[in-house]
Amino acid sequence: MAGQSPGGEHVVNSASLPDEAEARAALVLGLRRRGVGAREVLAAIERVPRRLFLSARHHGLAYEDAALPIECGQTVSAPSAVAFTVQALELTDAHAVLEIGTGSGYQAAVMAHVAARVETLDRYSTLTDLASRRFAALKLTNVKAWQADGFEGLKQKSLYDRIVATAAVETIPDSWIQQLKPGGLLIAPVGKENEIQSLIRFQKTENVMTAETLMTVRTVMLRPGIALKL
Repeated sequence: MAGQSPGGEHVVNSASLPDEAEARAALVLGLRRRGVGAREVLAAIERVPRRLFLSARHHGLAYEDAALPIECGQTVSAPSAVAFTVQALELTDAHAVLEIGTGSGYQAAVMAHVAARVETLDRYSTLTDLASRRFAALKLTNVKAWQADGFEGLKQKSLYDRIVATAAVETIPDSWIQQLKPGGLLIAPVGKENEIQSLIRFQKTENVMTAETLMTVRTVMLRPGIALKL
């Protein structure tokens, strides 16, 4: 049966794609072989249809372990990058999470299956609107997307157990540290534009941030402000 994707494109419903469940299972198997061992993260990856977060022309690549282009000139991270990041957050069903950089909404959807609550923000209203429609289609009621300046976080909300950024910064903004609970974890790519960056996990202890480098990455830089046209 045919339908419309959240982006308004003509797609085929997952019920008529018998190979999709098999493709998701194969992806999870590949992630396990690459060292992702957190069962709740693997289960979330298997439950979230990545195809829903891509334009129709990229549906055939949905379960490849590759970053792919999305709206507003952005990308959706490779499933392995999402899995390793979410695993490193050490989420439980008691945690509130703030994500800086919604993108397609895929990582937020994965986290919503593991955490109690996920707030995700992006500077592009096009992306937050599409993500919201995708969350609704998946009946994910514990995740909400906002258009906001990533450098400011979401000051109107309560403190977060976990904060994760999908775009790089040269230094961690003070607003993120202030919005992180004591004992909380913050993961972000840190470095300069067009250079190799470090994905770093910070832990807040009595207003002191300890740091651990997880891996090297190369991603877009976080831009200040909100986009007025997209």
